[in-house]
Amino acid sequence: MEMENRIKDEFSKRFGAEGALYASAGRINLIGEHTDYNGGFVFPGAIDKCIMAEIKPNGTDKVKVFSIDVDDYAEFGLEEADAPEQQWARYIFGVCREIVKRGGKVGGFDAVFSGNVPLGAGLSSSAALESVFAYALNDIFNDNSIDKFELARIGQSTEHNYCGVKCGIMDQFASVFGKKDHLMRLDCRSMEFEYFPFKPEGYRLVLVDSVVKHELVGSPYNRRRESCERVAAKLGIETLRDATMENLERIKSEISEEDYMRARFVIGEKQRVLDVCDALVKGDYETVGARMYETHNGLSKDYEVSCEELDFLNDVAKECGVTGSRIMGGGFGGCTINLVKNDLYDKFVKTASDKFAQKYGHAPKIYDVVISEGAHKC
Repeated sequence: MEMENRIKDEFSKRFGAEGALYASAGRINLIGEHTDYNGGFVFPGAIDKCIMAEIKPNGTDKVKVFSIDVDDYAEFGLEEADAPEQQWARYIFGVCREIVKRGGKVGGFDAVFSGNVPLGAGLSSSAALESVFAYALNDIFNDNSIDKFELARIGQSTEHNYCGVKCGIMDQFASVFGKKDHLMRLDCRSMEFEYFPFKPEGYRLVLVDSVVKHELVGSPYNRRRESCERVAAKLGIETLRDATMENLERIKSEISEEDYMRARFVIGEKQRVLDVCDALVKGDYETVGARMYETHNGLSKDYEVSCEELDFLNDVAKECGVTGSRIMGGGFGGCTINLVKNDLYDKFVKTASDKFAQKYGHAPKIYDVVISEGAHKC
């Protein structure tokens, strides 16, 4: 309610009226990392941390938007040449342009937004921002005629065309389709998905945010994608979804060691997602946890998107007897996601906080995660 009131107050002060409120969630991904752009499976859920926006058409061809969290205002037109300078505003501009490119309608509007999705923790605050505006503009200007998958693609295309990140579809999909107390297994090739109830008795999902973000030269995310594409091309397939370990071993001598390692992780991760789905149906959380540790190891050693701080947190989880733990998100910082038995929770949080602070000079942030609704009108 506090965030909602802050938005309403700011909107009234700036625009002297009242708009409609919309929200869209950040997301966790239990397992299935860097598989989305390889045509594989992912297993995300929306969380109880969101971006909320108040929006009202203003009858002009101008968008006027204020970000409470950045304390910044942007104003821009709706033509391609009108792209704003501010990076945060480009997400909103991109959504407008992608809707128009698809034949949808967007008029000028006033907006104020804020969020409580932690930045830099791998919880996809950018996808939540894209999704809340895509959902709202579909409702306000298009009578909800754009289907939900297209809303997710609009967010993805915004990243590709206006923000310079060749992301897969998972983050936007989770933001748009999220359902309370359910995770979703999404087939990133066919776009078929299935809801899996997720209310683990006796366990909690806990994020431990390292509050570290390593800025790396170039675009390591895009480079890993290119590795996967090279291996797929060598195998004569569209994506690594159709590759097996046997296929990969057959061409090992014809590809670089780096490309081999990247592909080995992705092919293994494809199976781990399916294993976790089967385990959840049986209520077998020990197998879920084991696969999470395997994923962390692969992300650290083969995909090389972890960092010292995240490996340290993963080791602490193991020492504390945590059922499952792994880096979550694109990597190079951010947080670990941990499946923790209720009776271990206090010990784990205290140990992780104390040991991390002792080693790195600052405490990590702890977020309990509740699986919640995706994009909606408030």
